[in-house]
Amino acid sequence: MTPTPVGMRCPECARQRTKVTTARSMQHAGTPVTMALIAINVIVFLAEISSGSGGLGSVGGTVYDKGALNGYAVAHLHQYYRLVSSGFLHAGFIHIIFNMYLLYILGRMLEPTLGSVRFAAIYVAALLAGSFGALLVDPGGAFVDASGVVHLTGGTVGASGAVFGLMGAAFIELRRRGVDPMQAGIGGLIAINLVLSFVIPGIAWGGHIGGLIGGGLAALALQVGDRYRSQLIGVAGCIVIAAVAAVAAISVAGGHGLTG
Repeated sequence: MTPTPVGMRCPECARQRTKVTTARSMQHAGTPVTMALIAINVIVFLAEISSGSGGLGSVGGTVYDKGALNGYAVAHLHQYYRLVSSGFLHAGFIHIIFNMYLLYILGRMLEPTLGSVRFAAIYVAALLAGSFGALLVDPGGAFVDASGVVHLTGGTVGASGAVFGLMGAAFIELRRRGVDPMQAGIGGLIAINLVLSFVIPGIAWGGHIGGLIGGGLAALALQVGDRYRSQLIGVAGCIVIAAVAAVAAISVAGGHGLTG
């Protein structure tokens, strides 16, 4: 037996230590989905550049035009894929670097903790919720020129909505584990990025807020699944959130038609 401040304990018990969970301790290996998402974003960005986009702050090109989020294209041309494809396009080099850095940090924190399937479920739900938020605030539209050709106007791109969703999920997960999100840095990161969303011109703040809410709700859905000891319930909840966001996005986009 070993004397301890709480009395005599066996050697095995005396060596046990209570594990303290922090934001840093949540970061460890095992992030295949995170790395795959980063790779896809980079590949798509290179495709943007090769199709005509300048890459260093400029936007355009065939890939950008065909994949950016635009309300008229979604609702009237039935290009529903834009709800997802826009989340893998970026408006320039700084844009993608910033988003991929945050995706890497948040992915290392969440994916090993939640598991790859549940992490992917949160990402999808946040991405579609971000698309809904972006269309709600800035839907974009289209006009017809003198020759009768339809031209799309406006468009939203970026993984920011999904990344904000991961921040929201990290906030919820840290609180569940008894860690103060503000002291862990996640609360401050959310606050700073929200401020920048409104201060910097041209940022789709609707997508950021939509993604943040979608990611937080998805994390809560996973907690419900954990309460019933069923991963299926949690993932199903994320799928429902994603489906509702997609239907809402299409509905919002449908209210915008052609201009002369």
